[in-house]
Amino acid sequence: MNLGSHLQELRKKHQTLSQQVEVAQRTPAADTVQIAELKKQKLRLKEQIERLSQA
Repeated sequence: MNLGSHLQELRKKHQTLSQQVEVAQRTPAADTVQIAELKKQKLRLKEQIERLSQA
């Protein structure tokens, strides 16, 4: 897998997490721990994307 396709895959995962966070936050009985974990995963992906983009 080359860098470009790896970045593209990371961006897809980041977008999927964004959608999951949005759905979870709209749920009346939202699990705040689960939402926090999704946000952490999203942030880690974002940081990884930024590092790889500057490489």
